[in-house]
Amino acid sequence: MARLRYNGSGSGGSGGGGCPSVHEDLDSGDVIVHGTPVTDPGELAQLQHLDQGEVAVRLPRDVLVDFGPKPRAPKLVSVDEFLHLFETFEHTAWRLETRRRYASDEETDTWEQFAAGEPVQWDYDDDWCTNVRRQTGQGKRFERVRLVDDPPTTGQLYLLDNARRNCAAGEDIRNLPRAEADRLRLPPEDFWLFDSRLAALLNFDGEDNLLDVEMITEPMRVNCYAQIRDAAWHHAVAYDTFAAELPPGR
Repeated sequence: MARLRYNGSGSGGSGGGGCPSVHEDLDSGDVIVHGTPVTDPGELAQLQHLDQGEVAVRLPRDVLVDFGPKPRAPKLVSVDEFLHLFETFEHTAWRLETRRRYASDEETDTWEQFAAGEPVQWDYDDDWCTNVRRQTGQGKRFERVRLVDDPPTTGQLYLLDNARRNCAAGEDIRNLPRAEADRLRLPPEDFWLFDSRLAALLNFDGEDNLLDVEMITEPMRVNCYAQIRDAAWHHAVAYDTFAAELPPGR
């Protein structure tokens, strides 16, 4: 089944702007639009190559301009340039974590402790926590939504334990069941969104290693990630509440 992403809608139609709309096939790159069908016989007669079974729809030019994907080469950045964003953002750094495991987690001493069933000795004064305290002390926000399967994977349970440390430093971390994310049609992308103006898409290989980071500044695409954030944040649950509601043994 194709993975479709909702790009946006025009201002017309019923329901306050649901039509016409533009979607993008994330696998093929195809664009799907729906809008008011063209039914006037005189107009239909002027359309070229309209085959049997095809339907013509009318949509304002602005809808395509605003929400039609614009092909361009991805802008890949180094890890150092990506990490610099956590010191230079102005208002919010927001993350959606969609994977079932992250290979980098399993290279740490804390992972060994967690996997062995031991209490994890988290470092509350490492570089990450120190920077989070510095930035939140200036009124900035660090927020995340982490998807969790049923039952949760070991990697997801590890991050649920990790949330205690990160939130103590100043983050706001919430969790969302994957089934709910699927209902909301959230895409599988793993990304950070900075100040609602720049998205950093994290690309992983088949072994869950981070390959590279794509910087996205195109307004239409950034707007899509902002809509994903709004939906995920609205339905996500604070990490400690989520953990308390897990069945015993998980």
